[in-house]
Amino acid sequence: MELTQVKAAPAIPVRACIQSKHSGAVVHYRNRLFVLLALVYALIAGAVGIVRLGWPGLLPGDVPRLHGHIMLLGFVAMMIYGVGLHVLPRFAGRTLFSERLANVQLYLANLGLWVMAAGWLLLSRPAVGVGGAVAWAAMALFALNIAMTVRHYGPKG
Repeated sequence: MELTQVKAAPAIPVRACIQSKHSGAVVHYRNRLFVLLALVYALIAGAVGIVRLGWPGLLPGDVPRLHGHIMLLGFVAMMIYGVGLHVLPRFAGRTLFSERLANVQLYLANLGLWVMAAGWLLLSRPAVGVGGAVAWAAMALFALNIAMTVRHYGPKG
């Protein structure tokens, strides 16, 4: 068996990666906002949990549900939205079906979360229901937008 020496690939300058659209470095402002808001919601939900444990009567309302919904709809869902809207079209090799749907989704997701959070704080079932419906509408827009983006186009897919 003969050993051969392999040349290393030339290093790609960092600047070229940042400017290249194919490197994944170019992120739509809305998707960046989803990710940043997700991180803010994680911090808020964590603070709510710490306050509940340290000073149980300080926050009014149903604090465990408030904490849970800010963590799941705020942190988890917003992170999925931001990363999904950026990555899934690239995996499919297509552009996002509708930028407008994604923009509306951003506003609906946040509005729904805040209305629902207010409902948990005020123990208002109607507010929780309305907030939940608005947050669900944002999920439906995400599902529609991604489904239309990654759908198959005939026999070749």
